[in-house]
Amino acid sequence: MIKHAVFEKNSIVLVIGILVVVAIGGLVEIAPLFFIESTIEKVRGMRPYTPLELAGRNIYIREGCYNCHSQMIRSLRDEVERYGHYSLAAESMYDHPFQWGSKRTGPDLARVGGKYSDEWHRDHMINPRSVVPESIMPGYPFLANEPLRVDDLAMHLKANVTVGVPYNEVMIENAVADARTQGNPDADDVDGFSERYPNAVIRDFDGNPDMLSEMDAIIAYLQMLGTLVDFSVYEAEGENLR
Repeated sequence: MIKHAVFEKNSIVLVIGILVVVAIGGLVEIAPLFFIESTIEKVRGMRPYTPLELAGRNIYIREGCYNCHSQMIRSLRDEVERYGHYSLAAESMYDHPFQWGSKRTGPDLARVGGKYSDEWHRDHMINPRSVVPESIMPGYPFLANEPLRVDDLAMHLKANVTVGVPYNEVMIENAVADARTQGNPDADDVDGFSERYPNAVIRDFDGNPDMLSEMDAIIAYLQMLGTLVDFSVYEAEGENLR
């Protein structure tokens, strides 16, 4: 009791004691981070965005879609039943910036990939109320008429490399060709593209084979969200580790 009184009666000693405790706690939490490769668990199936998906993601951010849609399913029963398996940190490991959050003017999009057809997404982007009568989302019809800018895609990949996304030189060199290939199933280098980006969907997303549009890019991005991880395998592997 007498030793404790020293801290209670002397503010300077109390401050020094607090600083010592905080310093020790900080070291215990921070020091291990210098000795591990990553704080994010490795999950089978994750890969970097294809150039077309990355372009679509840039458009998604440019148009402010994140202001109304989160991509973060919490491990609560009502969220899992509505949207699907809760979000894993690994699913956002190549996101810069990540799209986790709590803003839901519209539904969460973490598992929207494959839920609707390309035609549905195209109609929804052009006139949301044509498929969701109660929607308050603004339309983005201009995306279908705006040619996708591809000349700077290699630079986008290089920028992501600087923050840890594992694009290699071949991916960067083929960025423009890969964007065009993903939007054209009859392209010459489909096999090479599929080798660089396993399980990436190759098709004409916007229904207009004569032009690679911004609509192609954003639909390609939306259609891959939540589709990379096979959660039946993920859960089975987790059980084996328990």
